[in-house]
Amino acid sequence: MNDAWPETVNGWELAREGRIENYRKRLANRVTVTAIWENGTGRGQVDARTEPLGGGRTLTSSRKDFRDKEAFWTAATCVLEMAANLPSLDWHTSPAPTALAGTVAGMVEAEPGTSGYPEAELTFTLTDGHTVTLFMTDEQAFDLSNAISRLDHHVWSEEREDDEEDEDEEEDDEFEESDVDIDGVPDVEEVVSGPDTGHDLVTLLDDRFGVTEDDLLAHVDWSALIVVGEPAVGSLIERGDELTAAVAPRWYPVVADRPGERWVVLKRTGLRYHGE
Repeated sequence: MNDAWPETVNGWELAREGRIENYRKRLANRVTVTAIWENGTGRGQVDARTEPLGGGRTLTSSRKDFRDKEAFWTAATCVLEMAANLPSLDWHTSPAPTALAGTVAGMVEAEPGTSGYPEAELTFTLTDGHTVTLFMTDEQAFDLSNAISRLDHHVWSEEREDDEEDEDEEEDDEFEESDVDIDGVPDVEEVVSGPDTGHDLVTLLDDRFGVTEDDLLAHVDWSALIVVGEPAVGSLIERGDELTAAVAPRWYPVVADRPGERWVVLKRTGLRYHGE
């Protein structure tokens, strides 16, 4: 059975027959999703069926005509997400575990996906030796980035602030014990520092420039924040000098020309954006 599906592409089993590409993904709930693409015609078919081999009752299927292969994969992803959320349909066999839990070892690898449309590829190595790779759309990655930012703010920021206060107290004690001449030290009480974290940057854009989260995309590692759509982009370009001063020194803005539109990309200082 495995010989009939000799390749694997983004977690899908693949078998080729001439210009026909047959894809299959068997799920833990005993549902099988099959996707058939005919190169050169713009035609395909996506089905979710009962039984592990995909020969049972059809649960749902997609249309057959697509403008391109990207639209075909969009339909395949929608069918797959629907099928993955169904309960087990096999009354005689216990399904494989639907949840995997474990402690992450080391760093999480975050790379761009390879499917041909915007996505993030996250790889987790667990302490039990398993490696888990997740493929996420740009919207899912953006939601995850926001969720982690909120989690960081509510869970870990208070602990960091306590650590910083302890360090400040230690520095103050050392300063009091020293005989440093403070004459000529400039008054920095009026100095305003720009945003540090991605969350700080999102807050500044909303409060000062009226740019909301609906206008934003973020790299999964928060190395860049991208403003898309009008009138947000046009407004930031017109106020370019003000924006540059407001986000410095941690961030700097560039304008990226994309097919049919323009983006304002806010990059962390020292990093480059491939669209520059």
